[in-house]
Amino acid sequence: MDLITYLKDQLTLQPQLLWVLYDQSWSTDFLRFYRSQTNYNISKDNQTLSISLYKDKRSYYFTIYEPTRDKIDAALKEALEILDKLPPDPDFVDLEDDLTLAEPREVVNNIEQVPLELKTAILNRIASAVKPHGFEIYGTFICNFSHYRMISSNKLDKSSSSSPIYLEVKAVHKDSEITVLQSFGGEDFAKFDEAEFIYGLLNKIEHCKNPVVDVEAGEYDVILAPRCVAEFMQYLSWCMDARSYDERDSYFEDKLNVQVFPPHISITDDPTDPDLIRQDYGSGGHIYRPLKLIENGVFKAFMCDNYYHHKTGLPKNGNQGSCLSIAPGESSLEEMIKSVKNGLYISSLHYMNFINMKETSITGLTRDGTFLIKDGKIVNVVNSLRFTERIDRILNNVIALENRAHTTAFSDNYSYFDISSTKAPHALIKDFQISSSTHTI
Repeated sequence: MDLITYLKDQLTLQPQLLWVLYDQSWSTDFLRFYRSQTNYNISKDNQTLSISLYKDKRSYYFTIYEPTRDKIDAALKEALEILDKLPPDPDFVDLEDDLTLAEPREVVNNIEQVPLELKTAILNRIASAVKPHGFEIYGTFICNFSHYRMISSNKLDKSSSSSPIYLEVKAVHKDSEITVLQSFGGEDFAKFDEAEFIYGLLNKIEHCKNPVVDVEAGEYDVILAPRCVAEFMQYLSWCMDARSYDERDSYFEDKLNVQVFPPHISITDDPTDPDLIRQDYGSGGHIYRPLKLIENGVFKAFMCDNYYHHKTGLPKNGNQGSCLSIAPGESSLEEMIKSVKNGLYISSLHYMNFINMKETSITGLTRDGTFLIKDGKIVNVVNSLRFTERIDRILNNVIALENRAHTTAFSDNYSYFDISSTKAPHALIKDFQISSSTHTI
């Protein structure tokens, strides 16, 4: 008898319970490189069982790592003892009841598709390309394969597999320590264009030959790289979640179907986009469908799971903001740069935090390639800068969007190497607020 069947049998002995089981098997091939040399490679497999128990509006969630029958028996015994001591949640109604199954799709195992030999060969070619310019490369090249199954007492039984790829290369000058960044992510390795990847990295390196300067605090016309636009949108998506609405923390409270941004701003949570890391199911196992969040500047929907649907009355969709896509505009990047008289190109952001989520006010640092633009040309490297802005103000100050969108991947290297992706164009922003220089690269 497999562990899931065993656990289900144990739970059926407790007819007073509602329950949800999450079984995840996860494999990774994680390559780290340092000073243009492979630093280490980790290949490992994990399994976790996570269980949510509900009884008389009380709930308790726990996870079993590398489960066995003995671990299940001990964890379940402890959970039942704890559950009876917890306070009830008067807003709990029922578990997710969407039994809809996602369309079957083929998922290629990229651990096999992109083996260690191929990874190291690609990295060696990138290292050779940057070496004549005095740069070395650092970063990670990750391929995952995971299988997820969710079963509940509400008769849900849903499975999903994914195999995301994440390549992040940071090129660092051996003397000046100037850094630039290039990344690739998704599920289809055929979309990786090595020549374009190296060209993008070398193009940034070319701008690093000019002197490093400081800029004073103030407002600047700024071109945000797709990575930056993506991060701002990820933060903004927290304000579009039904939980923030319920907690009165959402900028979008009382703004449904209201024009909040200019007509050229559209944002969709789109799990069907083949350029993104696909998602079959969202919160609670609700099927994941495309959801228009901002359409031509109008706020259209909160992302809402089953619990907050019952608590707030908002329409249920199960979206999680895991597949955000910002629609492109009509300008080329070259046209955008030529239009800037005195401004900045910002490649990447770091250490961002909300100051006030309801106001969308946020602070953070620039990093890995900030450049001064003068009279339509990139002329200098700029020391890293601190900014303090409001995301709503940034979007309302968008002058132009690039005519193509780029997929940017992000990796969380904690309990496991979770990889997500967002799609965005370059954006030209007027009056972006720089609060200070760090006086360091």
